[in-house]
Amino acid sequence: MNETRISTLLYQSNQYRWIENSQVQQQVGELHRCLVKPDTSEFTDQCKEETGLSLDDVVSAEPLDKVLQQFQQLVASELKNLERNSYTLCVNSPLVIRQALHPEASKKNLVLPECFFSFVDLRKEFEKCCPNAGPANKLELPSMLEHVGVAAVSEQLMGVREVRSMVQLTLRMLAEPYNHSFSCVETVKYKFDSGTCSKTEPVDNETIIRARGLPWQSSDQDIARFFKGLNIAKGGVALCLNAQGRRNGEALVRFINSEHRDLALERHKHHMGSRYIEVYKATGEEFLKIAGGTSNEVTQFLSKENQVIVRMRGLPFTATPQEVLDFLGPESPVTDGAEGLLFVKYPDGRPTGDAFVLFSCDDYAQNAMKKHRQILGKRYIELFRSTSAEVQQVLTRYLTTPLISTLPASSIVPVLATPPFLPTASSTRDCVRLRGLPYTAGIEDILEFMGEHTADIKPHGVHMVLNQQGRPSGDSFIQMKSSDKAFMVSQKCHKKTMKDRYVEVFQCSTEEMSIVLMGGTLNRSGLSPPPCKLPCLSPPTAYAFPTQPAILSEAALFQPPLLAAPRAHQATHSPALAYYPPQPHLYMNMNYTAYYPSPPVSPSTVSYFTAPPSVMAAQPHHAAAVAAAASSQVLPQPGALVRMQGLPYNTGVKDILSFFQGYQLQPDAVLVLYNFSGQCSGEALVTFPSEEAARQAVAERSGHAFYGQRVHLAFCD
Repeated sequence: MNETRISTLLYQSNQYRWIENSQVQQQVGELHRCLVKPDTSEFTDQCKEETGLSLDDVVSAEPLDKVLQQFQQLVASELKNLERNSYTLCVNSPLVIRQALHPEASKKNLVLPECFFSFVDLRKEFEKCCPNAGPANKLELPSMLEHVGVAAVSEQLMGVREVRSMVQLTLRMLAEPYNHSFSCVETVKYKFDSGTCSKTEPVDNETIIRARGLPWQSSDQDIARFFKGLNIAKGGVALCLNAQGRRNGEALVRFINSEHRDLALERHKHHMGSRYIEVYKATGEEFLKIAGGTSNEVTQFLSKENQVIVRMRGLPFTATPQEVLDFLGPESPVTDGAEGLLFVKYPDGRPTGDAFVLFSCDDYAQNAMKKHRQILGKRYIELFRSTSAEVQQVLTRYLTTPLISTLPASSIVPVLATPPFLPTASSTRDCVRLRGLPYTAGIEDILEFMGEHTADIKPHGVHMVLNQQGRPSGDSFIQMKSSDKAFMVSQKCHKKTMKDRYVEVFQCSTEEMSIVLMGGTLNRSGLSPPPCKLPCLSPPTAYAFPTQPAILSEAALFQPPLLAAPRAHQATHSPALAYYPPQPHLYMNMNYTAYYPSPPVSPSTVSYFTAPPSVMAAQPHHAAAVAAAASSQVLPQPGALVRMQGLPYNTGVKDILSFFQGYQLQPDAVLVLYNFSGQCSGEALVTFPSEEAARQAVAERSGHAFYGQRVHLAFCD
């Protein structure tokens, strides 16, 4: 129990003093027994037996802040009597200070006295005094007393016995013939120091841990607070980012030595707020991959120490330093003005929409954070607390990513994947659809139209729908924080006016939204999926592409696995399609989402992987065969889609599974389509494990009665 350790510390802190290791004056102070009240009243039999405490002792104990106050008063009184003004704590193990007192004080927002930030470890001092006694981590008080010829202390109460033993051992070490000088003072850092790390800097593998499960808004200071009591190396917190440049809930932390790393591993599944954090070993190579950097621009930007860093995301590409400074306002002055701004750019100099800002103190940074989701130009801006490692990581990622893939065309096999910018499909009706928007409507118009409900929009929750020509379609989808919020918006904003046009607002699900954004239709007749055969991929006109695109067969392309697991197209009699390698600005000739604000732009809907060179060399004339083989690796569960029509309006997934009894279908293979009122539209999509099974089901079950109605089955070719 942490509280028991804390009370033990207070025993030993008040039990004895030695003043600057003076052997002229060796005095032992009065023993003070101070119990700390735990947060919970749980008191097991094992705890009673080990501590010698009773439930009444625990109930009548004082809270930690009161005990610390008593401790300071008692120590000040004894120092006054001794005519001294300084002292050093002595502990039998650093666990008392590092793993109990500091984390507990941090959890309760208590400021510890300065004396608890330095101490001497009696076991390490004894190892120096008596090298032949064994390693410090295996020394115990009884064995150390026996080694120096001192009788064991007879005391029943835990804590009191240890403190009296420490007093006897200390006095013996100060006396002849040892005359030991206590000089190895350990310290606890007051705060975490930010800084930079070079990729060429040697990093010990035994000093790195990986923390997983962090809240997405956690900063390096929050992580340092979680490991309070342990010394983190300068710039030793590196927040990990995902492929989209957003935090993934993990961080790599570098400690000053392996001892502190081992103590950090003991905090596995301790809590940060309401979340428990997993702590694992990591390597120096992993840390350098995230935190290391070589950019002189970043080094110069981070050269100012003790600065608070804030990341701005979603900036207009035309934003100037002065516009950013004006946006932040005089209440949050940027360090050195424009010199305290770092705009993230592509290798060709184009802006990404990200920037990092330096503030001289936390108050200025907090004032800037109040600008979160406010409008600059025609974009609302997101602000997050950041770290120097994140600056390195973001700059390195953008500066080392080529704008156009440089891999040989023959070694790239394209496969359509689920678009990373679309949310996970769900039947929860926590979205709203705005229909009838003016074609000139922008993001600020929608936010103004939403009024007070803007605060209930999820981050990156506004999706503008464009038509096949890339122009506004008059529709948009908005993700709300809950289905209740979506319902309130649909009730209060339906048929409100925007620029002399009334706008219809309907509640819908993310599943329906995703289908529309991928090219399906959602109208009064119900929900229709996107076409099974994709149109040709077209490159954007704003950027240059290779003049000779790779020619691939249609077997290399697949339907996005949005509705269900797709089946592979047959390679026979398929026309060749011109394929352009995936780019940051790749458009599809179908409904496309202008994802606001998703800097730098909406991500591509096509991913690729590199085929083994040996395979490509062995079969240079069989690209379609290679593509088909690759598809089995990327899409391990191909399937064939069957459309059901004429279903009763109360049809559920279990009803459809019963109808196809014997075909070994799973619940996630069935997608019931709904209309605007939330009722079944009379249609459903069912994914079968193979084309043969799908065609057999159509032949055997089409036209059969389904709860009194005949249903029609169609194979989606």
